[in-house]
Amino acid sequence: MSATAAAGGGETPANKPSWTVQGTVAPVQTGHHQAYWLWVLCLTGVDYFSTLGYQPSIAFGATGRLAPFATFVLVLVTLLGAVPVYSHVAARSPRGRGSIAMLERLLTGWDAKLLVLILLGFAATDFIITITLSAADAAEHLIHNPLWKETPEWLHSQLVITIGLLVMLGGLFLRGFREVIGIAVVIVAVYLTLNVIVMAAGLMHLAAHPDLVNDWFAQVRAGDWAIEGVNHAAPSWSLIVLMCLLFFPRLALGLSGFETGVAVMPLVRGNDADNQEKPAGRIRNTRKLLLTAALIMSVLLMGSSIVTTMLIPALELHVGGRAANRALAYLAHGQSPHAIGAIFGEVFGTIYDVSTVAILWFAGASALSGLLNLVPRYLPRYGMAPEWATATRPLVLLLTGISLLVTLIFRADVTAQGGAYATGVMVLILSASAAVVIDKYRVNSGPMWRRIAWHYVLITAVFLYTALDIIYSKPDGVTIAGCFIAAVLLFSAISRIMRSTELERFRRFEFVNPESRFLWESLQHLEIPVLVPHRPGGRILAAKEDEIRAWHHLSENTPIVFMEVEIGDASEFYQSPLMEIVQEEGRFIIRVTRCASIAHVIAVIALTLAQFGHAPELHFGWSDESPVRTNFRFLLFGEGNVPWIVRQLLIKAQPDPALRPRVIIG
Repeated sequence: MSATAAAGGGETPANKPSWTVQGTVAPVQTGHHQAYWLWVLCLTGVDYFSTLGYQPSIAFGATGRLAPFATFVLVLVTLLGAVPVYSHVAARSPRGRGSIAMLERLLTGWDAKLLVLILLGFAATDFIITITLSAADAAEHLIHNPLWKETPEWLHSQLVITIGLLVMLGGLFLRGFREVIGIAVVIVAVYLTLNVIVMAAGLMHLAAHPDLVNDWFAQVRAGDWAIEGVNHAAPSWSLIVLMCLLFFPRLALGLSGFETGVAVMPLVRGNDADNQEKPAGRIRNTRKLLLTAALIMSVLLMGSSIVTTMLIPALELHVGGRAANRALAYLAHGQSPHAIGAIFGEVFGTIYDVSTVAILWFAGASALSGLLNLVPRYLPRYGMAPEWATATRPLVLLLTGISLLVTLIFRADVTAQGGAYATGVMVLILSASAAVVIDKYRVNSGPMWRRIAWHYVLITAVFLYTALDIIYSKPDGVTIAGCFIAAVLLFSAISRIMRSTELERFRRFEFVNPESRFLWESLQHLEIPVLVPHRPGGRILAAKEDEIRAWHHLSENTPIVFMEVEIGDASEFYQSPLMEIVQEEGRFIIRVTRCASIAHVIAVIALTLAQFGHAPELHFGWSDESPVRTNFRFLLFGEGNVPWIVRQLLIKAQPDPALRPRVIIG
């Protein structure tokens, strides 16, 4: 787009400057293939439902024989907390940008940028650990399969298999792998069917042998909870309830998948009459998706917790046991001391393992795809060049390398990565609930106590407690997120500094009214010899004009056009300023607001006017401020060292000195 087109002018003359305005902040995905919400649910399911591969074992390892009670608390938090929060997020973010974008809209400035950056770090942690943990658990299912024992010895290492799965995943994305709803539907349908068969058989066996339930209940009442370091003789029910509430954060992995449920919104088919800004049909169907996924997972979590706790010996479920991180697979292979079904054994168990490996691998693919969509969407707003952020192959290699590094650090240990994964999940859910509280407060009216959505405040408090408990007990997630934040901050800062004097930061002018647009187009065809920046709210224009004419030796017949440029959100890298042109006492005044950089706006105005007739002069006053301080203010707040920056922009945009606007400092 040429300067004239960007600014709203007419045809471009032959002496146009050598700069163009890109007008593109980040790649926008359009033309999504939309499908019935139940099929799209399966894309969420590869992330959400795949946690059944390790969640029952992690739940028992954290809460012992109290796992069914603690899981019931998790189900309540899911249905009464996460579902309402993300139903509201879906209504406010119908394009699938989720809670991060919602918070970004509710807040402004560098505070918002830093908050979004922190959330990006935790989101990246969530996605990366999803990839590495899923691959590690898939490897654990493989090495415990009887048929796998026939493979070479070096393939019996969980670390080696995990690294191999990650390399395969990165290789497929380098060849252009994309999520396919049809594949997800098949994988999820088969996996859920096999899990339902295992759980149904287990529950039927418990119903036929109530002594197993009675034995478990007696152990709970006696305080024999099989939790390391926790023993209570004949505990009361109030203590059991309290312990389940305290243990709840250790089961937080069961909440993963909600952010993905919102992210897939663009794929959900709505109604033909849907409004693009607020598609009621798509929002309604996404809410059905979220609720259905939560109900299915709640049933599966309760069922898996009951059958694994009561049918698998405690020693087998703890770290090092044969059922560790594969409790349901342990039952599917018929390894339980209880004969729960004739079909369970090596054949059924192998089918179950293949299904589990498939959904875990696809969960990693979904997470990698999510990262590839997330990074290009946000990083250009910090100043990173769009071509840097959208370089898919280098990005795939970088993310694969990070995944391999994380795997090596954790030695492909599923349990060890659980804390980092839960940290990413809970921080994102916490941010979503906080965004809902803020949004509700802004929308509601009346006194403060009535504007506050107290039930959402309670939900936020629960998630805050959960996140803090996880961070305190296992700070690995914060460490990984901190590394991501530091890396993004470093590279974005380098890119922002390198690109700070690119005129492409300017996109276009928008106008307060049609009169301003008309006057702007008229000014482009007049001889404007002098442009004078004027600080809004400063001295009276008449006095400023007299001083300018005296200092710069301008005659009374030389027209002067004043420019008043106000900073808006200086944290934004790209800008589309709002222009208003008025006449006061015979003087033209160009007022521009909503700017991210004063220098860029002044340079664009001068270059646009220079395309018609003689290039104008820009007259500035001298500043005694420190150059270091002014440059720092320019980079962060868009208003320092204006004359020098304007001159540099003009030189880069118009190589011909005869056609270039001149900068004069007096």
